[in-house]
Amino acid sequence: MTPAARAQAAITVLDQILSGEPAEAALLRWSRASRFAGSGDRAAVRDLVFDALRCRDSRAALGGALSGRGLILGMCREEGLDPALIFSGSGHGPDPLADSELTGGRQPDDDEALDLPGWLLPSWRMALGEQAGPIARAMRERAPVWLRINTRLADTASTQRCLAEEGIEAEPSRDLPSALCVRAGARRIASSRAYLEGMVELQDLSPQLACAELPQAATVLDFCAGGGGKSLALAARGGAKIIAHDANHDRMRDLPARAKRARARIEIAKPGQVLGDFDLVLADVPCSGSGTWRRTPDAKWRLTAQGFQDLLGLQARIMSEAAGHVAAGGHLAYMTCSLLREENQDQVAAFLAQAAFEPVMQQIFTPLDASDGFFVAVMRRR
Repeated sequence: MTPAARAQAAITVLDQILSGEPAEAALLRWSRASRFAGSGDRAAVRDLVFDALRCRDSRAALGGALSGRGLILGMCREEGLDPALIFSGSGHGPDPLADSELTGGRQPDDDEALDLPGWLLPSWRMALGEQAGPIARAMRERAPVWLRINTRLADTASTQRCLAEEGIEAEPSRDLPSALCVRAGARRIASSRAYLEGMVELQDLSPQLACAELPQAATVLDFCAGGGGKSLALAARGGAKIIAHDANHDRMRDLPARAKRARARIEIAKPGQVLGDFDLVLADVPCSGSGTWRRTPDAKWRLTAQGFQDLLGLQARIMSEAAGHVAAGGHLAYMTCSLLREENQDQVAAFLAQAAFEPVMQQIFTPLDASDGFFVAVMRRR
C-alpha cells in the first residue's frame, strides 16, 4: 500500500470510530476486509488511527472537521507535510481536497491543544496542578513498550543478551533494573525465546514500580486480577501463596497459560468463592483508564460524565469488599490506572474515614516520571 492508500484506510476506520465503533473492532473489520494488506500495512494504518485519536481535538481544529479526512489533514498540517501528496485521488488515496478544506482549519485553542474531553478538564487540572499541561502533552505521544524480567528465571544482563540475539533492544529502568524499556524490535517480542520461555512479560513500568512497593506477604489475594499481570509480578518475588480472582472470570482465561510459561504457581478463585483472610489484598479497580489513554486513546472519547460517576461508586464498593478479605495486621493495596483525584486520593480518604485501616503509603506515577499514569495506596488493617 502507498502512503496515500494507508491514509485512506485510516480515514475509513476513523469515520467508523467517530460514529461510535470501538477502535479495535473497527481496525479488525478493516483488516479482515483488506486481505491485500500486509503486516506492515496493517501496523501503519493502526499507527495512523491511534495517533489521530491521541490528538483528536487539536487535529480536528487544524483539519477543519471532526472527521476521518479532517484528522488526517490535521496531521499533515501539524507535521508540516504537503497535503497534496496524500490527498491526490490516485493510488487508492483520498480524493483531492475541496476548496473549503484548503481554506479551512485553524490553530487549536488552549483546551483543544490538550486533547482531552472538555467535561473532564476541571478534574484533570485539579488533580495535576502545574503538571496538567505537560502530562496532557505527554499523553499525546505513543507509549513505550516495557518488559518485566521474571527474576526467578533470569537476570537483567542475560535477558538483554537473549533479546538482542533476536533483534530486540531493551534498556533497564534506572529505578527498577528488572524493568526493560524496548527501544527496537517490539513486534518480535511475542515470538522471541525470552518471552516463550517465561523470562519476560509485557508490563508497563508504572505497575511494576507499584508492585515493587508492596509489602512482602505469605498469602496474597489479587482481587481484581484481570489478565493477571500483578499476580505474575508478585509470584516472581517468590515465597507467597497467590490467589487470583476477578468478578468477570473470563478476563483471567489466559492466566493459566501465562503462569505456566513463567513457571509460577497461581491459584484461581471463581467469583464469590474467595475463602479466608490474606496478608495482602490487591484491588486494582475498574477506572477511567486516564493514565493509559495513550495506549487506548479511543477510550478517553467514549468516557462520559455519567459513566465516570458510575465508576466512582463501583470503586468504593470493590474497595470495601476487598478490605473484608484482609487479615488482622494485613495490608490492602488500592490501585488504579488513573490520574484523577476523584478515583485516587478521594476514594482512599473516604475509605479510611469509615474503615479500621491506617495509611501506609500513597504514590502516583505519571508519564513525566515513569510511563503510564498509575496510582497505588497501601493501607494496614488495625
